[in-house]
Amino acid sequence: MKKVLFLLSFALFIGAAQAQTETEQVWHSDVNVAIQQSLATKKPMFLFFTGSDWCGWCIRLQKEVFQTPYFTQWAKENVILVELDYPRKKQLPEEVRQQNQTMQQIFQVQGYPTVHLVTPEPQQDGTVTFTSLGQSGYAAGGPESWCATATGMIKK
Repeated sequence: MKKVLFLLSFALFIGAAQAQTETEQVWHSDVNVAIQQSLATKKPMFLFFTGSDWCGWCIRLQKEVFQTPYFTQWAKENVILVELDYPRKKQLPEEVRQQNQTMQQIFQVQGYPTVHLVTPEPQQDGTVTFTSLGQSGYAAGGPESWCATATGMIKK
Protein backbone atom coordinates (compact mmCIF):
# COMPACT_ATOMS: atom_id res chain seq x y z
CA MET A 1 0.00 0.00 0.00
CA LYS A 2 2.85 2.39 0.83
CA LYS A 3 4.44 1.70 -2.57
CA VAL A 4 1.18 2.54 -4.34
CA LEU A 5 0.81 5.81 -2.42
CA PHE A 6 4.43 6.68 -3.11
CA LEU A 7 4.05 6.03 -6.84
CA LEU A 8 0.79 7.98 -6.95
CA SER A 9 2.39 10.91 -5.10
CA PHE A 10 5.41 10.79 -7.39
CA ALA A 11 3.20 10.76 -10.50
CA LEU A 12 1.22 13.75 -9.21
CA PHE A 13 4.45 15.63 -8.45
CA ILE A 14 5.81 14.99 -11.96
CA GLY A 15 2.50 16.03 -13.52
CA ALA A 16 2.43 19.25 -11.50
CA ALA A 17 6.03 20.03 -12.45
CA GLN A 18 5.24 19.54 -16.15
CA ALA A 19 2.13 21.72 -15.91
CA GLN A 20 4.14 24.45 -14.21
CA THR A 21 6.82 24.30 -16.91
CA GLU A 22 4.20 24.59 -19.64
CA THR A 23 2.65 27.69 -18.03
CA GLU A 24 5.86 29.55 -17.18
CA GLN A 25 7.07 32.48 -19.21
CA VAL A 26 10.69 32.97 -20.13
CA TRP A 27 11.61 36.67 -20.11
CA HIS A 28 15.11 37.37 -21.36
CA SER A 29 17.11 40.28 -20.00
CA ASP A 30 20.05 39.64 -22.35
CA VAL A 31 19.18 40.94 -25.80
CA ASN A 32 21.92 38.90 -27.48
CA VAL A 33 20.51 35.64 -26.11
CA ALA A 34 17.04 36.66 -27.28
CA ILE A 35 18.37 37.54 -30.75
CA GLN A 36 19.92 34.07 -31.10
CA GLN A 37 16.70 32.41 -29.95
CA SER A 38 14.64 34.57 -32.31
CA LEU A 39 16.84 33.66 -35.26
CA ALA A 40 16.78 29.95 -34.35
CA THR A 41 12.99 29.78 -33.92
CA LYS A 42 12.01 32.35 -36.58
CA LYS A 43 9.84 34.09 -33.95
CA PRO A 44 9.90 37.87 -33.58
CA MET A 45 11.23 39.51 -30.45
CA PHE A 46 8.77 41.09 -28.00
CA LEU A 47 10.65 44.00 -26.42
CA PHE A 48 8.91 45.17 -23.23
CA PHE A 49 10.29 48.52 -22.03
CA THR A 50 9.18 48.91 -18.42
CA GLY A 51 9.77 50.70 -15.16
CA SER A 52 8.97 47.59 -13.14
CA ASP A 53 9.11 49.11 -9.69
CA TRP A 54 7.57 52.53 -10.27
CA CYS A 55 5.47 52.66 -13.48
CA GLY A 56 1.82 52.16 -12.62
CA TRP A 57 0.74 51.45 -16.20
CA CYS A 58 3.55 48.90 -16.58
CA ILE A 59 2.44 47.10 -13.44
CA ARG A 60 -1.16 47.19 -14.62
CA LEU A 61 -0.24 45.79 -18.07
CA GLN A 62 1.69 42.99 -16.37
CA LYS A 63 -1.22 42.07 -14.09
CA GLU A 64 -4.03 42.43 -16.63
CA VAL A 65 -2.28 40.89 -19.65
CA PHE A 66 1.22 39.47 -19.27
CA GLN A 67 0.57 37.43 -16.11
CA THR A 68 -2.44 35.60 -17.56
CA PRO A 69 -2.53 32.05 -18.91
CA TYR A 70 -3.93 33.39 -22.21
CA PHE A 71 -0.92 35.65 -22.79
CA THR A 72 1.50 32.96 -21.61
CA GLN A 73 0.20 30.54 -24.23
CA TRP A 74 0.13 33.22 -26.93
CA ALA A 75 3.71 34.29 -26.17
CA LYS A 76 4.98 30.72 -26.15
CA GLU A 77 3.57 30.19 -29.65
CA ASN A 78 4.42 33.56 -31.19
CA VAL A 79 7.33 35.53 -29.71
CA ILE A 80 10.58 35.64 -27.77
CA LEU A 81 9.99 37.73 -24.65
CA VAL A 82 12.54 40.39 -23.66
CA GLU A 83 12.20 42.67 -20.64
CA LEU A 84 14.14 45.93 -20.78
CA ASP A 85 13.75 47.35 -17.30
CA TYR A 86 14.42 50.86 -16.02
CA PRO A 87 13.86 50.50 -12.27
CA ARG A 88 14.31 53.29 -9.74
CA LYS A 89 14.61 51.30 -6.52
CA LYS A 90 16.73 48.32 -7.53
CA GLN A 91 20.16 48.26 -9.12
CA LEU A 92 20.68 46.38 -12.37
CA PRO A 93 24.09 44.99 -13.30
CA GLU A 94 26.03 47.66 -15.21
CA GLU A 95 26.12 45.68 -18.49
CA VAL A 96 22.31 45.20 -18.37
CA ARG A 97 21.77 48.89 -17.55
CA GLN A 98 23.96 49.95 -20.50
CA GLN A 99 22.28 47.46 -22.85
CA ASN A 100 18.82 48.74 -21.84
CA GLN A 101 19.89 52.35 -22.30
CA THR A 102 21.20 51.54 -25.79
CA MET A 103 17.95 49.76 -26.71
CA GLN A 104 15.94 52.72 -25.40
CA GLN A 105 17.91 55.03 -27.69
CA ILE A 106 17.64 52.71 -30.71
CA PHE A 107 13.85 52.49 -30.38
CA GLN A 108 13.45 56.10 -29.18
CA VAL A 109 11.32 55.03 -26.21
CA GLN A 110 10.01 58.08 -24.37
CA GLY A 111 7.35 56.54 -22.15
CA TYR A 112 6.48 53.37 -20.35
CA PRO A 113 5.15 50.81 -20.92
CA THR A 114 6.21 50.44 -24.52
CA VAL A 115 6.27 47.17 -26.45
CA HIS A 116 8.09 46.81 -29.76
CA LEU A 117 7.67 43.71 -31.89
CA VAL A 118 10.76 43.29 -34.07
CA THR A 119 12.67 40.79 -36.14
CA PRO A 120 16.46 40.79 -35.85
CA GLU A 121 18.50 40.75 -39.03
CA PRO A 122 22.22 39.91 -38.83
CA GLN A 123 24.44 42.04 -41.05
CA GLN A 124 27.67 40.99 -42.77
CA ASP A 125 29.74 43.17 -40.44
CA GLY A 126 28.48 41.23 -37.40
CA THR A 127 25.97 43.81 -36.23
CA VAL A 128 22.24 43.24 -35.98
CA THR A 129 19.50 45.52 -37.24
CA PHE A 130 15.85 45.30 -36.25
CA THR A 131 12.84 45.41 -38.52
CA SER A 132 9.86 46.85 -36.71
CA LEU A 133 6.58 44.97 -36.92
CA GLY A 134 4.76 47.47 -34.71
CA GLN A 135 4.54 48.90 -31.24
CA SER A 136 2.01 49.21 -28.46
CA GLY A 137 1.61 50.14 -24.83
CA TYR A 138 -1.12 49.64 -22.30
CA ALA A 139 -4.53 49.04 -23.87
CA ALA A 140 -7.74 48.17 -22.07
CA GLY A 141 -9.65 45.04 -23.03
CA GLY A 142 -7.69 42.25 -21.40
CA PRO A 143 -5.31 39.66 -22.78
CA GLU A 144 -7.48 38.52 -25.69
CA SER A 145 -7.76 42.03 -27.10
CA TRP A 146 -4.10 42.85 -26.45
CA CYS A 147 -2.89 39.62 -28.08
CA ALA A 148 -5.19 40.10 -31.09
CA THR A 149 -3.60 43.49 -31.72
CA ALA A 150 -0.10 42.05 -31.37
CA THR A 151 -0.96 39.13 -33.65
CA GLY A 152 -2.10 41.64 -36.26
CA MET A 153 1.34 43.26 -36.13
CA ILE A 154 3.14 39.93 -36.47
CA LYS A 155 0.98 38.64 -39.35
CA LYS A 156 1.33 41.75 -41.56
